[in-house]
Amino acid sequence: MRVNGGESVLVVSLTMKEKERIMVATYEDAGLLVQLLRLDGEMGVGDAMAEVFKESFDAENASMDDSNIRKILFFGEAVGALVKHNVLNRDLIRDVYWFDGLWSRVAPHALAARDEEDEPSLYENFESLVTKKED
Repeated sequence: MRVNGGESVLVVSLTMKEKERIMVATYEDAGLLVQLLRLDGEMGVGDAMAEVFKESFDAENASMDDSNIRKILFFGEAVGALVKHNVLNRDLIRDVYWFDGLWSRVAPHALAARDEEDEPSLYENFESLVTKKED
């Protein structure tokens, strides 16, 4: 606590984890969400999701050149980066997209790409939307 002109002022320094815990979606988050929904439509992410969720889709053996997987990986990584940098509220975007399900369908490709490129950070932002647990 410090004294400011006769008044006591409490100075609080929050850790990133504490900030995330109290972060509530804002109108700015909603605006960004609308832009992401537009990007989703322009890229054909919805169509890509429909393909990877088909019963006949084989996540383990799908081609590494599969455009549907690439679209989903790009979109998920972009969203994950926005969340990582506290630009977009994690709870809000997870209320709209089922990233756990998406990751389960594209993870084999993401992990193979990491190995092939010897780049452990490849698609880590997308993966963190799934693996990072809320306190």
